[in-house]
Amino acid sequence: MRNVFDVLEERGFIDQVTHEEEFRELLGKESITFYIGFDATADSLTLGHFLQIMVMMHMQRAGHKPIALLGGGTTMIGDPSGKTDMRKVMTKEMIDYNASRFKEQLSHFLDFSEGKALILNNADWLLDLNFVKFMREIGVHFSVNRMLTFDCYKNRMEEGLTFFEFGYMLMQSYDFLYQYRNYNCIAQLGGSDQWSNILGGYELIRKLEKGNSYGMTFKLLTTASGTKMGKTEKGAIWLDPNKTPPYEMYQYLRNTDDRDVEKFLGLLTFLPMDEVKRLGALEGAEINKAKEVLAFEVTKLIHGEKEANKAQQAAKALFAGGTEEGSIPTTEIEKSIFDDGIGIIDLLRKTGLIKTNSEGRRLIEQGGITIDDIKVETTDKKITLDDFNEGKILIRKGKKIYHQVKCK
Repeated sequence: MRNVFDVLEERGFIDQVTHEEEFRELLGKESITFYIGFDATADSLTLGHFLQIMVMMHMQRAGHKPIALLGGGTTMIGDPSGKTDMRKVMTKEMIDYNASRFKEQLSHFLDFSEGKALILNNADWLLDLNFVKFMREIGVHFSVNRMLTFDCYKNRMEEGLTFFEFGYMLMQSYDFLYQYRNYNCIAQLGGSDQWSNILGGYELIRKLEKGNSYGMTFKLLTTASGTKMGKTEKGAIWLDPNKTPPYEMYQYLRNTDDRDVEKFLGLLTFLPMDEVKRLGALEGAEINKAKEVLAFEVTKLIHGEKEANKAQQAAKALFAGGTEEGSIPTTEIEKSIFDDGIGIIDLLRKTGLIKTNSEGRRLIEQGGITIDDIKVETTDKKITLDDFNEGKILIRKGKKIYHQVKCK
């Protein structure tokens, strides 16, 4: 079996690693225990989290033991990384409920049978810590001057950073130390925005335990346009089918930018890399076949093959000339109109879906307009040819009113 480090590198996951050659060699010769943390800030994981889950699945398939750490304790504060203001303080009951939902979802992807993987909750060791004892044992090893050079804190200095949040790095570092001591966990993995937090725990273990520990981060799931697909972005794609139905997830992935197809196939599927490269090299209208494979494979992994088939059939019925398509009102518009883009409100008026601009603004602000099942978030959105699939888009007004737009 290939070294999982090489697999992750080839598929485009790896961003930064401590002691890269040493860690790679270790992964190739023995089974290790590693962890990834999930703060319970919502009642479902997202497609952004799924990238981390894929890493855990790759690692487990290679014989390594994952710990999925639920952040029942750290969510009480909230990670300032990548945030422009302080995270909303949540009740313990809400956090516990969210953590239970995460546990259920993670169980679909990882084998938690005896000795294969663990689910832990850092509330079990963080909530009853003695502050003075904690600061004497842990806080003494952290330099405030150095912490302020990390992006997660530096970027917040002008907006205001509370001591409440400043302690987050200490808590996450202690998580790593606790699991090292109690579960022989020697590596922490996470998104690239977690690099400074991971370094904190890695250094703490080496100082207090004189032991070998490792950290590795992965590139965040972003589009070619720089948009982050994640837990804090508007319009997040949730793994819970009640929040994001399988068809909507399928359509979201089916609408992937041409430039992202190969990258997402490598990160979010288990297709062999030869096939990933073949599909990614398709051009023109052919690239749509690769997008369909991407949408089907990811939906299958998350929701099962039955739901993926249903989503695929529904999409083909609407966009490949199926019988249902004929019953959908359709407006044909000159292709040149979309060269420079047309405002969403102007397009809604052309199709007759709205009578006034104010009606259009109100609908969009209330989340009542979707294009190919992706909610329109702003009233100034422009529709261009990039938004079309095989010359068509499907606009939905409210829950039941559909209108198809075709280029001619």
